[in-house]
Amino acid sequence: MSGSGSEGEADLTPVLDMVFQLITFFMLVINFKAASLDMTLKLPVIGSARPVDMKGTTELLILNINKEGKINVYGIPHDAQPYIKGEAMSSLLKAKLEKPTLKLGDELPTMVVLRADGVTTFNLLYNVIKLCQDNGYRRFAMRAMNRDE
Repeated sequence: MSGSGSEGEADLTPVLDMVFQLITFFMLVINFKAASLDMTLKLPVIGSARPVDMKGTTELLILNINKEGKINVYGIPHDAQPYIKGEAMSSLLKAKLEKPTLKLGDELPTMVVLRADGVTTFNLLYNVIKLCQDNGYRRFAMRAMNRDE
């Protein structure tokens, strides 16, 4: 019985199919917005802090502002002006799908959530808000920590 030697080989097609389905599933459910939060910022403590009201907004733009007035994106500081201008163009293109007459400078349906470090001066924060307003953002929310957090 040493000559016929038919050995069984495993068919890996179902296993590979399952792996690709799992990869696709995780790519669809991952939350990139949560990853964009800069947890190194020391937010100011305000006793009346509450969640952001999302009435009428289609998306959020979260801006992490460090004590130098730079925008932190995934831990990398960026100058505010080019970053906000790029985000505004992206928001404008998305909003034009629903309202084709929208043009640069018109009010965007995006809510800007400002997460500024507690030691960021008002002047630096105001510069970021003014840049946002100049690029069409009109809805703002400040993020702070509640005393309980």
